[in-house]
Amino acid sequence: MMNFTLIVCTYLRTQPLFNLLQSVAKQTVYPNEILIIDGSTNNETEHILKQNPFKNLKYYKVGDDHRGLTKQRNFGIKHVAESSEIVCFLDDDIILKPTYFEALIKTYDEKPDALAVGGYITNEITWEPSDNKNNPNKFYYDGWMRDEPLRFKMRRKFGLQPDVAPGFMPTFSHGRPLEFLPPSCKIYMVEQLNGGVSSYKKHVFDTISFSIYFFGYGLYEDTEFALRVAKIGKLYLNTNAQLYHYHDGSGRPNSFRYGKMVIRNGWYVWRIKYPKPIFKARLKWHATAILLTKIRLLNAITTSNRKEALKESFGRIVGWFSLIFSKPKM
Repeated sequence: MMNFTLIVCTYLRTQPLFNLLQSVAKQTVYPNEILIIDGSTNNETEHILKQNPFKNLKYYKVGDDHRGLTKQRNFGIKHVAESSEIVCFLDDDIILKPTYFEALIKTYDEKPDALAVGGYITNEITWEPSDNKNNPNKFYYDGWMRDEPLRFKMRRKFGLQPDVAPGFMPTFSHGRPLEFLPPSCKIYMVEQLNGGVSSYKKHVFDTISFSIYFFGYGLYEDTEFALRVAKIGKLYLNTNAQLYHYHDGSGRPNSFRYGKMVIRNGWYVWRIKYPKPIFKARLKWHATAILLTKIRLLNAITTSNRKEALKESFGRIVGWFSLIFSKPKM
């Protein structure tokens, strides 16, 4: 088994982080090194780790210069042991199944060309074996089916459906994310990974680092990084490397800022993959962004979280108009 380091970047999530580390302690294969990179503005995380030591754990408290997800990840990479061959990343609101690392690291033996391997989140989507009825309310893939979200039903009506497999980016972006890959116990080739459940060969970081464009919360920073890695090698998702993601709300930006980031960061990541998209792709990107904003605005009426949906929708609208006057610098 290869030597590997686990890096967890955290910010004001003391209890979720502790819960994660307890699940790490139960792993059938344990990390050779655990680096906690804490950007918190208080000392609660440091205190709980001193009171509850974990094997092979090193704690680093960072200030303003290194605070923010991508900055904290880059800081952690610089402190990885020379003996490590794989660098794993986990969000601090994750709970691992006991064989997560065992399945994840073994993938590098099964796929020798892998530069990166992602884990599989099991608690967000309900999948069933396919009934082969081609129900328009269902999404079918590789012998499995799940509910088709409203946004994809609407995109189908307007001819804006993704034309590539889940985990890949269409020429107009807005593809199907990794949660559209089923729990088939297979290993799928992808070009995107969820950063909070990812791993990379250490030598990748000799030439590539996480972009500091994504300051603070860093929405889509994982997709942008994975797309750059995919230009030089293979990425895989192993559905046997399973975990739970509980989406802790602390440390997240307000809904207006989040909505603005959805548009601006989404545009930025699209242009990382396709620096010079053709006119048809540009048209479809904007059409999809507008349609998704309208659907989110509809949530202000159809859901109980009306205020947050409205704020996020306004953030998306402002973000879209801002692209006319001030596009993100590549």
